[in-house]
Amino acid sequence: MSRLEWKDQKYLLDGREHRILSGAMHYFRIVPEYWEDRLLKLKACGFNTVETYIPWNFHEPAEGSFRFDGMADVAGFIKTAGALGLHVIVRPSPYICAEWEFGGLPAWLLKSGMGLRCMDAGYLEKVDRYYDVLIPLLVPLLCTNGGPVVAVQVENEYGSYGNDTAYLKYVRDGLISRGVDCLLFTSDGPTDEMLIGGTVEGLHATVNFGSRVEESFGKYREYRQDEPLMVMEYWLGWFDHWMQPHHVREAGDVARVLDEMLEQGSSVNLYMFHGGTNFGFYSGANHGEGYEPTVTSYDYDAPLTEWGDITDKYKAIRQVLGKHGIAAGCPLPEPLPKLAYGRVKLAETADLLKQLDTLADSRTQSVTVQPMEQQDQAYGLILYSTRIKGPRTGQKLHLREVHDRAQVFLDGKLLGVVERWNPLPLELNIPPEGARLDILVENMGRVNYGPWLRDPKGITEGVLIDNQFQSNWSIYTLPMEPAVLEQVDYEVSSEEPAISLEERPAFYRGTFEAEAVADTFLRFDGWNKGIAWINGFNLGRYWKAGPQHTLYVPGPLLRKGRNEIVLLELHGPPGDREIVLTDVPDLGESAAVDERVLNFVQEE
Repeated sequence: MSRLEWKDQKYLLDGREHRILSGAMHYFRIVPEYWEDRLLKLKACGFNTVETYIPWNFHEPAEGSFRFDGMADVAGFIKTAGALGLHVIVRPSPYICAEWEFGGLPAWLLKSGMGLRCMDAGYLEKVDRYYDVLIPLLVPLLCTNGGPVVAVQVENEYGSYGNDTAYLKYVRDGLISRGVDCLLFTSDGPTDEMLIGGTVEGLHATVNFGSRVEESFGKYREYRQDEPLMVMEYWLGWFDHWMQPHHVREAGDVARVLDEMLEQGSSVNLYMFHGGTNFGFYSGANHGEGYEPTVTSYDYDAPLTEWGDITDKYKAIRQVLGKHGIAAGCPLPEPLPKLAYGRVKLAETADLLKQLDTLADSRTQSVTVQPMEQQDQAYGLILYSTRIKGPRTGQKLHLREVHDRAQVFLDGKLLGVVERWNPLPLELNIPPEGARLDILVENMGRVNYGPWLRDPKGITEGVLIDNQFQSNWSIYTLPMEPAVLEQVDYEVSSEEPAISLEERPAFYRGTFEAEAVADTFLRFDGWNKGIAWINGFNLGRYWKAGPQHTLYVPGPLLRKGRNEIVLLELHGPPGDREIVLTDVPDLGESAAVDERVLNFVQEE
């Protein structure tokens, strides 16, 4: 039995003064085969603790259906860390932010109008049911029961969202009543608004920021004079949005700020020490001046790259820790190998619109268009189809509140694209005999931070021609679960296929042989936008808009012998229909992180 406590501005571990030196990494962004490699590299840098969030939507993807295996084996990750001699901080709050889809909340919460992150009875009922399953898995792993978990978060950056103190107390009490008897805490930015809204008297408070150490600690001390300084998230890099540069932060600046924190006697958690990847459909979005979807990579310009290599930032941090008398905890593991498997032709094709009845999870008739959540759909695409009577000339088609990007087809031909950040109407001409209108909408990630958190997907308000709402729709749900790949009916295409797939969504499949298995990177030059799978595993989204130009493929996803690649390309392939598997990553052109975002001078 062990215990982490605090007294007189210091942490005490089993009664002895203790400094938490932690790095963040998320088990759900790393294939399990690499957990030990990443954790050893954390320990080799000199850290004694690893911190991880726990995303609710990853563990309860459908209401009442739980999973804790594979990449969702949170207990396995914690046990691996403990076996390596690391302490663990877990953050199982219902909401995590983390640039993760919907901030970790399950999409099915949006089917009703319940309040989120507050004392709404319907919401609390769902949280309680989740905690009744999750928390018993964590209790045996607490330090008070001989495990490695020394601290547990109650809620995450709540002051950036609300001020329902009763809700914070409810979540706290729910953890305690289920047996969590280790140190509990909250984490918020160092502003009056955030510290007032996100903290509870008697509950340990930590702060999140990226620079301006003296100013941030000064604000914290106005609220908590006796507690130890703990930067629960020291932002040493940043995340990326589509259509924006890859964000980087200079290693020397990161080291300088860390040195200043340690000189102040602070404990610290580096966010992120290793970012990993937003595999599948789990990348979130921000909403400042407008909607900003997050890319597949979560490299974060962290000390360990997305693919697990150390960086100059890693070396600079190691030097700072050495200056403060902190030794490396173990030898540094060797870099993992990477291989270039070369070009792969995706010769097999399947038109999505021609296979809707086979590939859709469901088809329903509805007087009005409805968002995904009303169809019990969380991720992927949704298609709305109707018949428009003619003739109509020079009218305007409006998609009101499309979330997030729609391709509009008239009798199978692309009429145009309507984007949430550019919701312009399309000119519409209907012949006398009428025409079929198909609208394919892509969910590019729910907002994960701030007041725009409630973010239903699909067309959320209606479809109009001029000022007239259109009725009577067939709605096809296309969540694109891996099992759908087995239903696709491919044909082998020649260089000049009989049916042109230009600007039409279609699957493309090819195979390659691997004599050895190693990490690689899928390069999609010439392709436009879509989703990539390898051996049935969803690698995530790609898009020529950038910044990233490759998708990371961890070696454990491959196998010796034949491997299968599938792309769902939304806008048509390049002429050669080839992708490249290279040993060189490409996250795009970079730009320095705006220093203001590291200190809540502007919204994330």
